Amino acid sequence: MSDSISNPVWTTCKDAAGIAGNIFAFGLFVSPIPTYRRIIRNRSTEQFSGLPYLYALMNCLICMWYGTPLVSADNLLLVTVNSFGAVFQLAYTILFIIYAERRIKVRTLVLLLAVLSLFAIIAVGSLQISDRMIRWILVGSLTVVSLISMFASPLFVINLVIQTKSVEFMPFYLSLSTFLMSTSFLLYGLLNFDAFVYVPNGIGTILGIIQLTLYFHFKKKSTQDSMEPLIVSHA
Repeated sequence: MSDSISNPVWTTCKDAAGIAGNIFAFGLFVSPIPTYRRIIRNRSTEQFSGLPYLYALMNCLICMWYGTPLVSADNLLLVTVNSFGAVFQLAYTILFIIYAERRIKVRTLVLLLAVLSLFAIIAVGSLQISDRMIRWILVGSLTVVSLISMFASPLFVINLVIQTKSVEFMPFYLSLSTFLMSTSFLLYGLLNFDAFVYVPNGIGTILGIIQLTLYFHFKKKSTQDSMEPLIVSHA
C-alpha cells in the first residue's frame, strides 16, 4: 500500500480526484445564493429555514478537522474544500440571522453558538487523546456519521418525487453537483485507502445515481404527458 501511495501516477490521480471534488463542491456551496438574493431583496427570511446551513456548517467543520495533519495524514484537499464550505455556511447563517424575525433570530443565534461550541469540544477533546490511531478512528467515525446524515437528507426529496411524480422539488444541477462531488471524493478516498472518506461518499454516489435516474424518468414522463392532446376527438 505504501508503494502505491508513493507512486507519482497514483498520487497524481488521487490529487486530481480531490481537486475535482473541490470544484464540484464549490458548485454546491454557491447554490443558495439565489435564495439569499431574494432574502436580501425582501429583507425577510420568509418561510426559509436556517437549519440546513447550521447543519452543513457542523458537517464542514468536522470534516475539515478530520483532514488536518493533527488527525489524519495526507488529506489536505479535505481541509481546503471544507474550509471554504464552512466560510460559506457561516456567511449564510449570519445573513439569515440578520434578516430573520426576532424570535427566529434568537433561536438561530443560540443554535449557531451551540454548533461552534460542539465543534470546539470535539477538536479540543480529540487532542487530549494521545494515541493518534484512536484519535483518527474517533474523529473519522464522527465524519462518517455526519456525511452519511448529510447524504441521507435527499431521501425526503426522493420520496417526494416518487409520490408527486414531479421533479419540481429536485433541481437537476444540484443533484448533478452532489453526484459528481460524491464520486470524486469516493475515488479520492479509495486512492488514499481512507475508509472514512470513501464509505460515506460511496453512499452519496449511490443516492446521487438514484436522484438522477428519477429526475430523467419523471422529466421524460412529464414531457410526454405535456405533448398529449388536451381534447381527444372521437369523430
